[in-house]
Amino acid sequence: MLVKVFIVAVLLAIVGSLFSGLFFLLKDKGDSERTVKALTVRIALSVSLFALLMIGYATGLVKPHGIYPNSPVAQADQTPGN
Repeated sequence: MLVKVFIVAVLLAIVGSLFSGLFFLLKDKGDSERTVKALTVRIALSVSLFALLMIGYATGLVKPHGIYPNSPVAQADQTPGN
């Protein structure tokens, strides 16, 4: 559960950085470097989240599943005869 909360928090930080970059772009009209810094933070957060997700998958902390993990199709794929 803690891993999911961390992932959601980082995603919210990424969205917040994206909107702060938009705000600085509109407010400063290209006169400052704040837009570039905000978008650099967004890229750094995105790359680090991707790397942490891959590490979490490799260590077993994050387990992938389908959109509908309990659907009849997903359960049929798990039968021993397939």
